[in-house]
Amino acid sequence: MDGRSVIERCDVLAGCTEEPGRITRPFASDAMRRAHQYVQEWMRQAGMKARRDNIGNLRGRYEGTGSATLLLGSHLDSVRDAGKYDGPLGVMVAIAAVQQLHDQNRRLPFAIEVLGFADEEGLRFGSTYLGSRAVAGIFDGRDLDLVDSAGVTMADAIRAFGGDPSGIAEDRLSGELLGYCEVHIEQGPVLEARALPVGVVGGIAGQSRILIEFTGVAGHAGTVPMDRRRDALTAAAELVLAAEAAGAAQPGLVATVGRLEVEPGAANVIPGRTTLSLDVRHADDGVRLEVCEALLSRTRELAKRRKLGVEIRPVSENAAVRCGPRIVSLLTEAVRDSKQQPFELTSGAGHDAVAMSSLTDVGMLFVRCKGGVSHNPAESVTASDVSISTDVVGRFLELMAER
Repeated sequence: MDGRSVIERCDVLAGCTEEPGRITRPFASDAMRRAHQYVQEWMRQAGMKARRDNIGNLRGRYEGTGSATLLLGSHLDSVRDAGKYDGPLGVMVAIAAVQQLHDQNRRLPFAIEVLGFADEEGLRFGSTYLGSRAVAGIFDGRDLDLVDSAGVTMADAIRAFGGDPSGIAEDRLSGELLGYCEVHIEQGPVLEARALPVGVVGGIAGQSRILIEFTGVAGHAGTVPMDRRRDALTAAAELVLAAEAAGAAQPGLVATVGRLEVEPGAANVIPGRTTLSLDVRHADDGVRLEVCEALLSRTRELAKRRKLGVEIRPVSENAAVRCGPRIVSLLTEAVRDSKQQPFELTSGAGHDAVAMSSLTDVGMLFVRCKGGVSHNPAESVTASDVSISTDVVGRFLELMAER
């Protein structure tokens, strides 16, 4: 299969949506059911036995001559108003690579299992990596009690989709695993800036997410003198700039304030309360944690100086993931064998590979996307780049078989 054929399949899946006119494909939805019908058929055409597991992952298996298994895949769900390629591209490239083997009537010394994960984005229930956590054996059963916007529990949604919440523990893969490799659009501008079609991921950045609330005193904007104010927004503004400066000062670190709520939110009232999110990421956990502590120290200093109350609430903490050295090495060699310049980069975004790293060695191949745009209908890849990614994965399989 060439890149154009892979893109055409992504176009087909784009029509599997809950919202006409835009791509929204949540976990265990009718849109996901329709997508599964297409993907199951493509898996079977590629010589795989396809099945859906208890949580709702789609799994296609291409048997080999030995007992070990190599895992390929990505996710089939989407964010709201998504692009076509975030997730599905990785599944389609994996199927295309297996299709090449099937067309040649070839079996490798290991089986290949292609995984179309049920939920990576967390759109419906707010909990991410549901499918990959089940496969990795780290699914949290408490998530089954989560409720969506319609009042449906996750457990009931899984049952309605044909799954079995009581059997999720059985979804964990066992036996000899050679690793997990995920193809994904880069979701950033680095490859495009370097004029490279693909890049090998060396690691996935760790992430700290924190909510911070400053509490001051709301007052009349016209009658409270500047030196008597306890303005919660000005403290937040200083912290936003401190986060920006921290990101600029530390190579490889990104710090983002993506949410800012101001109360009471009136033009003629001094803000009495502000709540902001702080997201800090770096490939080195030590660096990330040091910067976080410095920013939180600055937060407390700002509150003290401005006579404000402050509450700091950690939301999530994800350790950095180093990709398996063997997989990185073989992917790099496969890129070179495909007559492309090898380039290694870090993923600043989380992927199913994060959850899968608790089960086996992981690796990722990024594909250039126009403008680095993702989580957006404007996501765009070229047929040429997709063809190269398919060639690289095919060569990666060959190298894995040879070694």
